[in-house]
Amino acid sequence: MNEELAAALAVVQRDLRATCAVQPIVREELDFDDAPLVVLYEADGSGVGVSVPEGQDAAEQLASLAEQVKDWAVEALASQLLPATWPECPHHPASHPLDAEVAEGVAVWSCPRTRRVVAPVGTLAELGRAGGGRRRGVSS
Repeated sequence: MNEELAAALAVVQRDLRATCAVQPIVREELDFDDAPLVVLYEADGSGVGVSVPEGQDAAEQLASLAEQVKDWAVEALASQLLPATWPECPHHPASHPLDAEVAEGVAVWSCPRTRRVVAPVGTLAELGRAGGGRRRGVSS
């Protein structure tokens, strides 16, 4: 796994572990051109490849990867008939997930309705309230 992807994935996985009821099985594989690929799998064997865009700064790469992981988590939650709103917007509970974007040079989770920043990506455990499918009784 390339360094940029490994670093960004470690940050996003902190949020997943702290606040999401589903966890991916992460595997490094080769795509059709024998290029390295990281795939997030669900327990049922379905998976999706994730990557970071080349040529972008670290914050943009992290926000891009966070959006890809969010999409995986929403689908994985839905497939288990759980509320598919990860990470859940604390300003609009049971309504929608947060969006990952870059604000002032930092990858952040923000409300898609108000664009209000909720937390930097990787810090949802400290926030303690962005849950959609939040794991109950789990501390980090």
